[in-house]
Amino acid sequence: MNDYRALAGLFVAFVAAILIASARPPRSPDRGTARIGLLTIALQTAHFLEELSTGFYVRFPELVGVDPMTREFFVAFNAAWILLWLAALAVVKKARFLAGTLLWFLAIAAIGNAVAHPAAALFVGGYFPGLVTAPVLGVAGLFFAASLWRAGSTKA
Repeated sequence: MNDYRALAGLFVAFVAAILIASARPPRSPDRGTARIGLLTIALQTAHFLEELSTGFYVRFPELVGVDPMTREFFVAFNAAWILLWLAALAVVKKARFLAGTLLWFLAIAAIGNAVAHPAAALFVGGYFPGLVTAPVLGVAGLFFAASLWRAGSTKA
């Protein structure tokens, strides 16, 4: 992929995650937050598998006018994020800002998927890779964001 326009939405979501985590790093998320985090990661994994099996890594770049991603890049990119999110859940008490940024990014990206995939489907006039799992992932992202917000603190 020689053009990073396809990743622009993720960049915006990550910047938003940094800003929120700066203001509200999680103190000590309760078990409910950890569970909804794990559920969101599981749904993101299912979403990634739907995208992989239906050619999102080719169709999305074509939609935004850039070269397709390789299957290998797409798998590595998604696997890396899934591992980072799992690690963030495990260390959130010790690495509040970093883990908080990663977890807020997960919540924001999940919500964004629930908007972007149906919009892409409307634009192409039919199914767009990732459409089936995106709404469920988005709902989980909303619940996760609410839980992270409650677990957040403006105090260090």
